[in-house]
Amino acid sequence: MALASKESARREALLYFLFPVSTKTKQSKRPKKKSAALKLVARAALPTRYGRFTIYGFKGRGAQDEAVALVRGNLKGKSVPLVRVHSQCLTGDVLTSLRCDCRAQLELSLKKIGQAASGILLYLPQEGRGIGLMNKLRAYELQDEGMDTVEANETLGFAADARDYDFSAKILKKLGATRIRLLSNNPEKVRQLERSGIRVIERVPCQPRISKISRAYLQTKKRKMGHLLEGI
Repeated sequence: MALASKESARREALLYFLFPVSTKTKQSKRPKKKSAALKLVARAALPTRYGRFTIYGFKGRGAQDEAVALVRGNLKGKSVPLVRVHSQCLTGDVLTSLRCDCRAQLELSLKKIGQAASGILLYLPQEGRGIGLMNKLRAYELQDEGMDTVEANETLGFAADARDYDFSAKILKKLGATRIRLLSNNPEKVRQLERSGIRVIERVPCQPRISKISRAYLQTKKRKMGHLLEGI
């Protein structure tokens, strides 16, 4: 019995010498770890004219799943954080276009969050309500020909509002903000965040002063998209 065991061991050693198992083969059999659905890329201080914030960069699995969050105060304290989920608008936020109220909403949100005990401004790359910058400019061209913002998007083959807020909800959860006061005029945004596990304790209107140029745009959002706007 002992001799048979020794002979078996010698055969195994010889086979291993002739056909060694490579490290690469061993590693390939190990289960691969799935990439995290949400990754914190960076964190830094960000002083602004509205107060001192901490800016976070987040990235998800999808090509469009990235965002920055400006955070102020203790999000896990007694007060419910004031939150603005803001879609990027190059023409408004940066180039000061008066076709929309995006820049005015962004500035009002930063001011209100800066005055609150705690809060978050979540900035998402959802240009043109999710259709992208070039398609947004094509929509502008159609609006110059007489269409409203909804008709233009739909003529180009898009939904009136193609945005999704599941990724936003994941970031809010990561930051510990599962109960929020939401700065928004959009009931669909409230519904989507609620469905994704964020409890919206209060919807806080985000309605800056209206310009004559943006009035028609806002009237369309109220009439066709159900946005809650006063005096429009």
